[in-house]
Amino acid sequence: MPSPAQTIRHKLLNTFFSRHSIWFLCIFIALLITNFYFGYSPHYLQYFIPETLLNTIWVISIALSFLGLYDVLQNRHSILKNYPIMGHFRFLFEEFRPEIRQYFIESDQDALPFSRMQRSLVYQRAKNQNADKPFGSIVDVYQNDYRFLNHSLTPCVPAIPETFRISIGNEQCTQPYSASILNISAMSFGSLSANAIRALNLGAKMGNFYHDTGEGSISPYHLENGGDIVWELGSGYFGCRTIDGQFDPVRFAEQAKLPQVKMIEIKLSQGAKPGHGGILPKDKISEEIAQIRGVSREHDCISPSSHPAFSTPIEMMQFIQQLRELSNGKPVGFKLCIGQPWQFMSIVKAMLHTKIYPDFIVVDGSEGGTGAAPIELIDNMGTPLREGLLFVNNTLIGAGLRSKIKVGASGKIISAFDIASTMAIGADWVNSARGFMFAVGCIQAQSCHTNQCPVGVATQDKDRQKAIHVPTKAERVFNFHKNTMHGLSELIASAGLQHPADIRAHHLAQRINNREIKNYAQLHFWLKDGELLSCENKDDENFYFRMWNMASLEKF
Repeated sequence: MPSPAQTIRHKLLNTFFSRHSIWFLCIFIALLITNFYFGYSPHYLQYFIPETLLNTIWVISIALSFLGLYDVLQNRHSILKNYPIMGHFRFLFEEFRPEIRQYFIESDQDALPFSRMQRSLVYQRAKNQNADKPFGSIVDVYQNDYRFLNHSLTPCVPAIPETFRISIGNEQCTQPYSASILNISAMSFGSLSANAIRALNLGAKMGNFYHDTGEGSISPYHLENGGDIVWELGSGYFGCRTIDGQFDPVRFAEQAKLPQVKMIEIKLSQGAKPGHGGILPKDKISEEIAQIRGVSREHDCISPSSHPAFSTPIEMMQFIQQLRELSNGKPVGFKLCIGQPWQFMSIVKAMLHTKIYPDFIVVDGSEGGTGAAPIELIDNMGTPLREGLLFVNNTLIGAGLRSKIKVGASGKIISAFDIASTMAIGADWVNSARGFMFAVGCIQAQSCHTNQCPVGVATQDKDRQKAIHVPTKAERVFNFHKNTMHGLSELIASAGLQHPADIRAHHLAQRINNREIKNYAQLHFWLKDGELLSCENKDDENFYFRMWNMASLEKF
């Protein structure tokens, strides 16, 4: 529920007329002075204002009126389309920012939640601009926890980025999918606007990478431009639910068999609010969203915190097998933010017991999140990506299943180094949500839950989302992916590697203190293949052995 201050802001500052007020004022002044010049004699205004000043105001108001018209008609900048004339102040301040940075509260490295450096990198790559930095790094390389890749004295020629793909689908899957190393993470229609979904999917089509639907189901906008789709199935079963919210196999099969749907992803939990389910504020539920999801507009759309279709690890494996059969053998996996470690191990034990293996697992870090969530959950619930990914990778290796199951990762992934460092600790590929939001035009206004997104990305306001010109923004989505893959190619080539799959833990190093640096192979504990399968009588002090022995097939 919006606060009184937010309500006042919406009523007074975020209406159509308030956003266009400066433009309308300029038009009014220009017409008023023009009327006095040509409609009256003598010129009464000159009795009160000197002629030179009056002429100056007249010329400026006419010029700004045409500028506002240009802003409304152009499709390059969303902020200018929604805030004609006023939006130029943002770009003006950006131009002056490096010179007067000391007068701004935020430094380049303050991650709130993404730093200026990170956002600028995405903007530059999305616009095909040079993202090189002059005069050396501004990062303190002697700070604790500073991370870097070890380069090789025999670097290789950078590989073609289009070859950075991974095949997803084990022997139980009849339609494996070749996925890009970088893809669009889960963001639902409803959380994002129709035009944002269109731009993301068209960009995915142009760059040959996939677009995760989020749990809000497959909308017409996901299908409009033909980009590859990963259908995320949340606990609300939107798009394949009965009237009472249960899973509907018939409706699922109808949509899962669409050629554009390449994989099915069961969402167990997400980084922003693990254990809480999904939330779509009622203010953002249009009639269209209500029909797509099959929900009411009278209340916030809340997905249950757990799945009605299964309640034990074994039932979950059976559900995975059911989805695989209903989709004619497409890859089926699940996404989760790691919580109680023995619960994930219970799922792995169920895989071994039933011999039903998911094709992939996506690990979502607690630093993730694009929409609304209670502050306590955002800040203090769930395992961060690095630790969660390391745990999942180790557990699958220890259970002897790593070769059967591919592992994806998501959580504040922006740059090529983010990708490389994530793959060094076990990921086969990565997904990015907010990175692609920046590419579409997001300015981190952090008003996603208010329906008042200033650039039309995270809103259902039809007037605001017109600011997103789909072809232009799709091109930026494509450029961001292309240039990031190019950056990754150059990065790993410096380490003597041809493909991201060759990145290992020893390639990534981290400063421990001002006297010590360790690579990740030294820094972390690594299980051997199949080591968990015979750990009943081994050292109880070992974290993995202890958690494995606590895990149960009968319950999470």
